[in-house]
Amino acid sequence: MKRLRIAIQKSGRLTEASKELLKECGINIQNGKRQLLAPSTNFPLDIYYLRNGDIPQYIEDGVADIGILGENVFVEKQADIKIIKRLGFAKCRLSIAVPKSTKFSNLEQLNGQKIATTYSTLLQQFLDKNKIEAELHNISGSVEIAPNIGLADAICDIVSSGSTLFSNGLKEVATVMQSEAVLVANKKLEPWKQGLINKLLFRIDAVRNAQSNKYILLNVPNEAIEEISAILPGIKSPTILPLAKEGWSSLHSVVVEEQFWEIIDQLRDKGAEGILVIPIEKMIA
Repeated sequence: MKRLRIAIQKSGRLTEASKELLKECGINIQNGKRQLLAPSTNFPLDIYYLRNGDIPQYIEDGVADIGILGENVFVEKQADIKIIKRLGFAKCRLSIAVPKSTKFSNLEQLNGQKIATTYSTLLQQFLDKNKIEAELHNISGSVEIAPNIGLADAICDIVSSGSTLFSNGLKEVATVMQSEAVLVANKKLEPWKQGLINKLLFRIDAVRNAQSNKYILLNVPNEAIEEISAILPGIKSPTILPLAKEGWSSLHSVVVEEQFWEIIDQLRDKGAEGILVIPIEKMIA
């Protein structure tokens, strides 16, 4: 059977989230300890576990067909591949940070400074755009310790919560780029591979739609159905079921999680009672 090949991070902040996404898509993975190749048992997909920085080149070379990696790595490596889906997890930023004791007011202060980073391409583009001339030290590993050991005056690294910077006595002074996990692909794929990718994307969309929406049930007086239906359109329109209690109905619909509390207040103002909100496992629009 023809099989699609996907590369994901062997170890790091995207590893577990990438595996969880595939699991949520209904893809079972035969996962032994220290395996670098794991086949799916119920979808024509082989999972390659690779070093994060190697994934773009493996996809460009055709060793893997698609891959999950950070957008920052995609831009940094400049491989001839394409983004086919933003995945919405592992959101972070690539930032420049300096010691907390440094008085920093503008980017011009970086002129002539030494900056340690793993992302020299992205950083150089940012510095060129802002007409800053600095000396870059391209290192891997613990970039945060560079100022403390006298290797650099500043660093440029990935930041999520900022706790690592704080624990190393650093503070953010500039954001180079925002990043998240993305699904990337080789630009020259056979039609049958694109067909399998489309099936995978369909599953990913169903999972992501479910994560960003909630199923809502509520009891409403019949005279308020029209007003409440306007607040809760659902995918097309709310489902309305009569209750045993005369003059009342049960409405079932879907709400976007980000709008949830605002909508709840509106529903209560219109007389809704017994409001239940339930997570959605999968959502096919």
